[in-house]
Amino acid sequence: MLDDFLIRAALAGVGLSIAVGPLGSFVVWRRMAYFGDATAHAAILGVALALIFSAPVTLGTLVVAAAMALAVSWLSTRGHAMDATLGVLSHSALALGLVAISFVPGVRVDLSAFLFGDILAVTWADLAVIWGGAGLVAALIAWRWSRLLTATLSRDLAAASGINADREGLILTLSLAVVVAVALKVVGALLIAAMLIIPAAAARGPARAPETMAVLAALIGAFASLAGLAASYQFDTPAGPSIVVAASAIYLVSALFSRLLPS
Repeated sequence: MLDDFLIRAALAGVGLSIAVGPLGSFVVWRRMAYFGDATAHAAILGVALALIFSAPVTLGTLVVAAAMALAVSWLSTRGHAMDATLGVLSHSALALGLVAISFVPGVRVDLSAFLFGDILAVTWADLAVIWGGAGLVAALIAWRWSRLLTATLSRDLAAASGINADREGLILTLSLAVVVAVALKVVGALLIAAMLIIPAAAARGPARAPETMAVLAALIGAFASLAGLAASYQFDTPAGPSIVVAASAIYLVSALFSRLLPS
């Protein structure tokens, strides 16, 4: 029989995959990898502020991640060089968060749990937050799917179809903030972007339609979560990084077969 904490961890990984599959596909299509990284790094600052003001960590993470995502989106419309801007904001938020945590009085914080995740410590209450947030994001993307896809393909095509591309981009931005908030305990701030990008990148080769890629990315994320947990249990390795390593292995296999199979 599986231990109770392993069941909760497996459910957390599968629940998160429901959101990171379709959302990660848009991150790959829109080349938003660094954008996701900056939002995830800001989560540590959210943790620090939540501890300072005695607020729920998930709420603090969500607020700061959303603020970072909105700030980056605003700057991108003002003609800033985004690679440099994202680099500055990402690392500044991470460093500021780490420094701020050290000033929280009377609180001992395991930073590794926030940086690399602590999926084995997920509680049933955490599961409710993870599944609720992931389900909300997945439902929102499903509802806006055709509009999001059109805005991703071409802003001109979106305008001709009566679709506000900026509004659809804002929906993705806020969805990313929600995923960062609920994923913090599963894989940590440093690995959230990896779980957004790697399953979607692995699904890109074999997929022949956008919908197929989104579903396949979710399945790959779920399988990587289960495989990573199994490896962590067997070899006593960190669970969060083990999940990302499993996803990376799936990506390598997918890339190899995509090269071997005729197009």
